[in-house]
Amino acid sequence: MSALLLIVEDEPQLAEVLEAYARQEGYRTERAGDGLAALSAFRAISPDLILLDVMLPGKSGLDVLKTVRADGGTPVILVTARAEETDQIVGLELGADDYVVKPFRPREVMARVKAVLRRASAALEDAERPIRVGPLEVDPRAVIARVNGQALTLTPAEFRLLSHLAESPGRAFTREELLAAALPDSEALERVVDAHLAGVRRKLEGAGAAGLLRTVRGVGYRLEVAG
Repeated sequence: MSALLLIVEDEPQLAEVLEAYARQEGYRTERAGDGLAALSAFRAISPDLILLDVMLPGKSGLDVLKTVRADGGTPVILVTARAEETDQIVGLELGADDYVVKPFRPREVMARVKAVLRRASAALEDAERPIRVGPLEVDPRAVIARVNGQALTLTPAEFRLLSHLAESPGRAFTREELLAAALPDSEALERVVDAHLAGVRRKLEGAGAAGLLRTVRGVGYRLEVAG
């Protein structure tokens, strides 16, 4: 069965265009015109991906994203206005998988949708045995990471980044390498890696693994190996 997209957009004409292009690509679609309707639809239909406008009446797209992330790892692509660059970084810190900026070409949006769904699918297909780094266990098959047995609530992008780091503990990766490995089809800037890994660090520290994720000045990041 084809993927189900939830299109959350308060401009009816734009929503209709996105829906038409999505259906042309073979996706099933549902639409919501405000934040509260988006959450209601999310809980009712369990979409495979959400295309989420930031500026919504009633409840903002960022508030919707927070709720979606509290419930799980459904892929989310944010739609932001060019003048609201801070929304892109905040959205990524909250767990968005990618973003597109208005004005955009609908085909560009569909390309992003394909890329995000492909990454989500690849994470399952490439599953291997769990990786252990100190108190951390990363299980690609189950798409879950644990610290001392405690599961971490990670976004899909956060999980991919942490999993890539865990494959080579002690090695320092550049932001460019991490972006290419975890978000290969995204046009996001390298600082997006900082936003995602800030979330990873916060969650590791909350689970008692402070110091596991290290920033390497002038290079990027590594997972610390206990000596």
